Amino acid sequence: MTAYDIADKLPAIPELRDLCRVLAVLDAVLDPDNEDRHHSYDPAWAPGEELASQKDGGGNEYSIVFTASGAYVRGFDHESPISPYATDDGKPWPGVTDSVPEVFRAQVDEPAFTDEGTPCVTVCLWREWGDARWRHGDIAFPDDAQDGADWLFDLLIDGSPEAFQDWAQDYYQQPVDLEAVRHLYAGRPLTTEVVAALNPATTLAAIADDIHRIGFPISGSPA
Repeated sequence: MTAYDIADKLPAIPELRDLCRVLAVLDAVLDPDNEDRHHSYDPAWAPGEELASQKDGGGNEYSIVFTASGAYVRGFDHESPISPYATDDGKPWPGVTDSVPEVFRAQVDEPAFTDEGTPCVTVCLWREWGDARWRHGDIAFPDDAQDGADWLFDLLIDGSPEAFQDWAQDYYQQPVDLEAVRHLYAGRPLTTEVVAALNPATTLAAIADDIHRIGFPISGSPA
């Protein structure tokens, strides 16, 4: 599965933004003492821009920038044969970013997403508000080559509480309460009960600042 396949599977911009925010909240509850969490969300990343990101600690990551024009999606699989580190010229694989429209060119060259000026990208999609679907470049992949799109974005493609529970139980090596996950996936505010169900080792008061920074609602005043 490549960018071609996930273009038809990713949610529309509003739903994608909501899902990214929920993933960041869940990681904040499950991993409150880690400042470099797997999923993050910054609603004030830059003027008029919000950033959802995922980093696995092994050099693989994605960034999704929500702007007034729409959304820009960048994925990077550092072991992909189309990584800039694997190409002869040290540049993104032909077609990956070549046709990104002008409204998103700043994101392609954003220093946070580059290495000495070279975009760290193997997957690139974008969608303007008027688009009916996600778009990607015209890419000639090497035989059997993958760009990492399938596993980098698997939780966004599936989009179900059950998929997150499966992933989180494997990643954190602990049980994860499915009903608590469903509560947040439904867009309902974070509560003391949900925090306790997900992680008895923390409290809503302890993580309230993080949740406010993510921009997710909290029910009542954390005790």
